[in-house]
Amino acid sequence: MEDYSDIRPYVDSEVVEGFETLIKDDEFIKVLRHFKPLLPPFVIRTMLKTKMHGISTVLDWQKHFIYPQVKRLMKRISQGYSLTLPMQFDMQANHTFLSNHRDIVLDSALLDVLFIDNGFRSTAQIAIGDNLLIKPWIKTLVRLNKAFIVQRSLPVREALKASMHMSEYMHHVMANTPDNIWIAQREGRAKDSSDKTQEAVLKMMTLGGEGTVVERLKAMRIVPTTISYEYDPCDYLKAKEFQLKRDHADYTKTKKDDMDNMRVGILGQKGRVRYICAPCINTWLDELAELPRSEFFAEVCRRIDNEIHRRYLLFPINYVCADMLQGDKQYGVYYSKEQQQQVEQYINSRIQLVDLPNRDDAFIRERILTMYANPVYNKAKAMA
Repeated sequence: MEDYSDIRPYVDSEVVEGFETLIKDDEFIKVLRHFKPLLPPFVIRTMLKTKMHGISTVLDWQKHFIYPQVKRLMKRISQGYSLTLPMQFDMQANHTFLSNHRDIVLDSALLDVLFIDNGFRSTAQIAIGDNLLIKPWIKTLVRLNKAFIVQRSLPVREALKASMHMSEYMHHVMANTPDNIWIAQREGRAKDSSDKTQEAVLKMMTLGGEGTVVERLKAMRIVPTTISYEYDPCDYLKAKEFQLKRDHADYTKTKKDDMDNMRVGILGQKGRVRYICAPCINTWLDELAELPRSEFFAEVCRRIDNEIHRRYLLFPINYVCADMLQGDKQYGVYYSKEQQQQVEQYINSRIQLVDLPNRDDAFIRERILTMYANPVYNKAKAMA
């Protein structure tokens, strides 16, 4: 494991030290006081230390600290969540859950909760971009929660070396630990919710391991996973970013923007949340073994996208937005007039949250409608 000390999460022997580092951080305690405003910092630290008694593994820490907090949070910000697995899924083997990406923090955190609730033998190691490790306490917290670091914004030569290093680490996890892996199908979230797998993600996985390209991918035991949120709390922030990029060619997100997206994503209302897994791609990978390398990765991506798109759980808001965007009633059987009015009110309220002096309401509206409509269009294509 020392070969991967620059990117790996904490191991069991480092849990206590990592925890001590975390609770000494004044900024972390300040964040916790948002949830317990009446408690002074020393009381919060004492309570955390008391809860730490008897905890010696990362999984113990997740079960005692992360699990109850996420459960409590989801009770407040959602109308229920669930995980659906394919028949005869082997929960005693570890897998790489490759999914679409909606929420920076909760996509993977909630998946871990669902693993625990559904009797998996372990949780998942989580791929997280180093651009999100904005504060020292965030880096400590995510490493305690089994996050391994994706190094981004490197020169080409260093980026290839970093990708190979990460791939070797992922193969190590699959071969030598009970942990699953969670990784998004692309770098960052699809701002328009049209989810497509990047070939670069799959190619990275084949830089490590042994054997042919097919054998290296099979060693990762990839499970395409669909995440469906009824409401995206960050919809208006994504629409704002679209306008900023349209109006300013040199626009780039700031660290404050990333913090805002994490905060709104964690605390915002999500409605119903569903995770649905397809069978492991090993069931069909051998069918593509004779394809030329360039065609092989393109076809694997196409099939993974099809698996993800066909498993979207669509809600009235998705159908209403698709019809509003097209100006017709093609999907009218999936919602009532009352639901349509509720969606229209919701969209209008989200537009008002975009704090730009030159806000383009028509453009913002079209962007938000598109976010909710694209899963409808993609599922229709996949099912066809």
